[in-house]
Amino acid sequence: MDTQRLNLIPLDRETAQAIVDNDRTGRAWHEQFPREDDRDGVNGWLRQGDPVFGNFVIVEQASGQAVGTIGFFGPPDEAGTVMVGYGLVEPARGHGYATEALRSLVDYAARQPAARRVVADTEKDNLASQRVLDKAGFAKTHETDDACWYALAL
Repeated sequence: MDTQRLNLIPLDRETAQAIVDNDRTGRAWHEQFPREDDRDGVNGWLRQGDPVFGNFVIVEQASGQAVGTIGFFGPPDEAGTVMVGYGLVEPARGHGYATEALRSLVDYAARQPAARRVVADTEKDNLASQRVLDKAGFAKTHETDDACWYALAL
């Protein structure tokens, strides 16, 4: 999937394993990629391996480098709810990339017949991520002791 400034490249097993192993050999990755959160999220995808509701590497078109990941925590549940997560290396933040990537992922989810709703959570003190969700059209649904939860009907 391509956006104005990004390419969202679906993960294959080889690239996913390289992210989990932090194996940068021959890869056009930003020096801070992958982050621990990237490795954790991709490792989860490797375990469930859904080909439709998978993970994507976020590639900045200007540099050609991988700067983050975005994706689903798995296929939709019985109610059609799918959960998403995303993250960028520090230097790629603050440029609207997360919002751009998230909007593209939501558009992708909306084209999947099984998906009816997208949810995401963020730490209470992560105001930047909360702004990303707001800008992407999500609405805050509730809070727990440590997280704010958001949802978007498709």
